[in-house]
Amino acid sequence: MIRFKSPRLAVRALILEEGRLLLVNAYPGEQSDLWCAPGGGVEPGTSLPENLAREVREETGLGIAVGGLALVNEFHDPRSGFHQVDLFFRARIVSGRIDPAWRDPENVVTRRRFFSPAEMAALRFKPDSLATVAFGPEGPAHYDPMEPIVG
Repeated sequence: MIRFKSPRLAVRALILEEGRLLLVNAYPGEQSDLWCAPGGGVEPGTSLPENLAREVREETGLGIAVGGLALVNEFHDPRSGFHQVDLFFRARIVSGRIDPAWRDPENVVTRRRFFSPAEMAALRFKPDSLATVAFGPEGPAHYDPMEPIVG
């Protein structure tokens, strides 16, 4: 029986611009066609908004202002016991622009771009509720029950 480890906490940004959502592909060498919202792991001793601003800058080169909490999502890998809780915050760009020459210092994010709702309908992304929450009205945060991890 696999024992789950303490959950890893991560933050992610829902950044809409001209009706399109910013997503990143965090699979070097295009190993996967899975897209997600920019963000990453929380470093202890730093606030959630500070962590999110750092992660978004590293992955996209953009400066953001962090807004309200929109989604709490959990995912896990039943084989390894990995468990992560993602907190998705609405955010807006305050500096920079998407530059194809930008390189993630960790070399994890290889692609970044904005997608319309129609484009997302044909895209593989996680969590499953991402488009519904991102393009939906602002309101109380949505909770997604634990999803299995996919690559």
